[in-house]
Amino acid sequence: MTDASGPAPGDDGFHVFDTTLRDGAQREGINLTVADKLTIARHLDDFGVGFIEGGWPGANPRDTEFFQRARTEIDFRHARLVAFGSTRRAGVRAADDPQVAALLESGAPVVTLVAKSHDRHVELALRTTLDENLAMIRDTVAYLTAQGRRVFVDCEHFFDGYRANPAYAKQVVRTAHEAGADVVVLCDTNGGMLPAQIQAVVGTVLADTGARLGIHAQDDTGCAVANTLAAVDAGATHVQCTANGYGERVGNANLFPVAAALELKYDRRVLPAGALAEMTRISHAIAEVVNLTPSTHQPYVGLSAFAHKAGLHASAIKVDPDLYQHIDPEQVGNTMRMLVSDMAGRASIELKGKELGVDLGGDRELIGRVVERVKERELAGYTYEAADASFELLLRAEAEGRVRRYFRVESWRAITEDRPDGTHANEATVKLWAKGERIVATAEGNGPVNALDRALRVGLERIHPQLARLELVDYKVRILEGKHGTGSTTRVLVTSSDGRGEWSTVGVADNVIAASWQALEDAYTYGLLRAGVEPQE
Repeated sequence: MTDASGPAPGDDGFHVFDTTLRDGAQREGINLTVADKLTIARHLDDFGVGFIEGGWPGANPRDTEFFQRARTEIDFRHARLVAFGSTRRAGVRAADDPQVAALLESGAPVVTLVAKSHDRHVELALRTTLDENLAMIRDTVAYLTAQGRRVFVDCEHFFDGYRANPAYAKQVVRTAHEAGADVVVLCDTNGGMLPAQIQAVVGTVLADTGARLGIHAQDDTGCAVANTLAAVDAGATHVQCTANGYGERVGNANLFPVAAALELKYDRRVLPAGALAEMTRISHAIAEVVNLTPSTHQPYVGLSAFAHKAGLHASAIKVDPDLYQHIDPEQVGNTMRMLVSDMAGRASIELKGKELGVDLGGDRELIGRVVERVKERELAGYTYEAADASFELLLRAEAEGRVRRYFRVESWRAITEDRPDGTHANEATVKLWAKGERIVATAEGNGPVNALDRALRVGLERIHPQLARLELVDYKVRILEGKHGTGSTTRVLVTSSDGRGEWSTVGVADNVIAASWQALEDAYTYGLLRAGVEPQE
């Protein structure tokens, strides 16, 4: 273990090895460009991982280009770049194998070699003998180390191979270790193992081979993080993970829970000082690069990781946040959030008010009115846990004894015209009052809600130019339970942005246009509140 300031660059006591750019990129729906890979590599280096596996040079032009550009375009402060490849082919000298040559040409100081450790895979996939497979490992490791490369060996399908033929699986580990591999990584390639099994096997292999061991866990049983930590408990000092758990099938061990557990639960300094507090930001930044919505329920870094809904939880948190949180969320760059719903109690409302900057001053009567109002509205179909802006408007109305109004709507209408050529025209007209002036505005849109949004903007922008920055960024419709078909009650959630932040509003009505209008009214009202505009009344 290193001191509390974190590991120094080059510290080799424990490895956090990231394979997002190679194994993580095999997830369905991820297709990284070279520019994407370079951006992710910078984020991972900022986080402070020890090794970044960049891909398989020579296997495809993209990975080859990545290594060429990474050498000159990234000044790695914490991580060492790793090239991935396989052992030499059967019957070919390592020095004569083009794929081995590509690993050297990548310029990466570290090489990870994938090797077969399951006897059936050797015979059926490689179509060679068990002895030749050992020779392939021995020769390739020895050749690359002689060329000045540091070598790690990934024992593919190790745990399945160990179950089938433990003697041979351990011989693969010994051969790699004796040939000069710094770390021999035991891979749960099919992801079928459980923590107790991992711990038992890693402990036995460590005792029987003397090799430095690592762990690579897939998440097919939902146990990849637990399996990784079980291997650490058994003596592994090298963990292979991917950002946000990206990977083939259901994914790999998630880098962020593993790193947080090592730092906060094991008290093992594996990241540079201060890096853990950047974890949430980096997780979300990488999600943006791969174009996947960040998981809201991801441990440590998810939006809901420290969100509290039940009134009982809120009452305890008001006394001491640690009563319902296993860590301080600021340690990982996240924040505690109070959710407001029909499950809310007085403590939930008071804490949520403080979060939104509305101090209720312990006024029990006021807080009670808000609680009852929320429960009444949620019974009608509203949801405030997903619409903080609408809740803040409700809260301020109760606390201030008035509804904040920047405009008063006289009427609105939306028309959809079905034309003979099969096209549709959508037009909306809004009549409203603002600053004593009656305004009639009409606009067209690609749908009735879009037309209403545009008409409201046209009507208000001259009076309130701050709205020029407002943009609708998300729109969700849900048919509520209880009724079916065209007579159903509809809930609409609208997310808006002013370029500095986002907020969500909610509307509920017996038709989607009316529900959308409610959410739009709240969105514009809250946008003006954020801009510091004084209400008319």
